[in-house]
Amino acid sequence: TSSLKNVFQKILGCDFFNKVCGHLKLLEKEYFGLEFRHHNGSYVWLELLKPLAKQIKREYVSAANLMLLFYRYLFALQIKQDLSNGSLTCNDNSAALLVSHILQAEIGDYDEELDAHHLENKQYVPNQEYLDHKIIRFHKKHRGHTPAQSDVHLLEVARKLDMYGIRPHPAHDGEGMRINLAVTHMGVLVFQGNTKINTFSWAKIRKLSFKRRHFLIKLHTEAGVSTELCQAVLFTMASRDICKTFWKMCVEYHAFFRLAEEPKPQQKSLLSSKGSSFRYRYSKGYQ
Repeated sequence: TSSLKNVFQKILGCDFFNKVCGHLKLLEKEYFGLEFRHHNGSYVWLELLKPLAKQIKREYVSAANLMLLFYRYLFALQIKQDLSNGSLTCNDNSAALLVSHILQAEIGDYDEELDAHHLENKQYVPNQEYLDHKIIRFHKKHRGHTPAQSDVHLLEVARKLDMYGIRPHPAHDGEGMRINLAVTHMGVLVFQGNTKINTFSWAKIRKLSFKRRHFLIKLHTEAGVSTELCQAVLFTMASRDICKTFWKMCVEYHAFFRLAEEPKPQQKSLLSSKGSSFRYRYSKGYQ
């Protein structure tokens, strides 16, 4: 109806976020956010000060398209999902160890017949049939672990993986080579395939900007080096929208992990771009 449409158009991102947190009885809201899949195919964070209608088309507003990282159990569920759909990549030993902890949480201690039946009927990881013997070998070692303990062990293994918590963004470097960019608490990472080949830490980054499809990283100069020789690294992404989305994500990560307070409007932000008035949502103390 028209009344529902008007309500939807007036709701801010923060109103919707607070409703979700209230429903889940989530207290430490500053550590969480809502993420949804944009119509261009990329994942973006919900902006709290922007109307919901300007961010999410109505057909995308559903629980299936919004992911809330919430408590240990949901982190474990997220790992299971990422592992099964192939978005969490790792070597065979790590994959088998992760699945063995999932088995322990779901069916308990090792049982030859039950394990074989479970692995035959459930797909935990791509190409699982080649890992069955490794999964079973690891599962035998988890005897006595409760489901809660198994979830903890699952998280401990996952957090040490290079690609855990990493969402790669395809790009090309200055030489035209295909690479993936990612942003984390450490800074901006560069991957070739699943191998990390470079890290631009926040401490070394002087400025991040974008123009059209180009994403630019300017680095601080070393002591005694002319500022005119400031090192800059250029990457090219598929479209302006995708480039801007990644830049905005970098702004928010930097704000959360590095900035002590929001810069005043008249001051030039460390992370800026021509043609965009986007600002981060909140800030945390230096990490």
